[in-house]
Amino acid sequence: MKYIIIPLSAFMLMACKKEKETVSNPSPADSLSMKQDSVTVDTVAGGKILVEVFPFPKEIKECSCYFARNKADFEAEKYIYADDAGKTAYMKLDGQRLAMNLISSNDMEVDEELSKEIENENYKISVKGKKIKSEEALLFEGTLTIEKADGTVVSTPIYGECGC
Repeated sequence: MKYIIIPLSAFMLMACKKEKETVSNPSPADSLSMKQDSVTVDTVAGGKILVEVFPFPKEIKECSCYFARNKADFEAEKYIYADDAGKTAYMKLDGQRLAMNLISSNDMEVDEELSKEIENENYKISVKGKKIKSEEALLFEGTLTIEKADGTVVSTPIYGECGC
């Protein structure tokens, strides 16, 4: 009799464990609903470009332009773009911190418009803005457009300043 009870008990124990595993297994969290400190913007073409927040670059010593997605992020120093007002622009795209050469930048003293073009082998970036306030530094609102080599294009609003 005990030869029957032992296998039967083991079988019942395993059956209970299997049932327990399937009942208590929670559904995985949706990665899109998790809060991240980055900006994912809508695309015109099929792919996506992840525009991430980064601290102010240590390489920039004097005059600079730096932008966040909006005024609240700007005040919290959550920058998505910075440049040294002439040579190099800094961004964090698709998980990589990039230092790219400025192709062109207009003279902000001439008009109320800001325009910058940045390019490397993987990205072409355009910054367009309009001056909203003049103080020690000039405040701008505008649009940052990023085009990836594969044709993916994203646009995001920006808010920030240029000054020395």
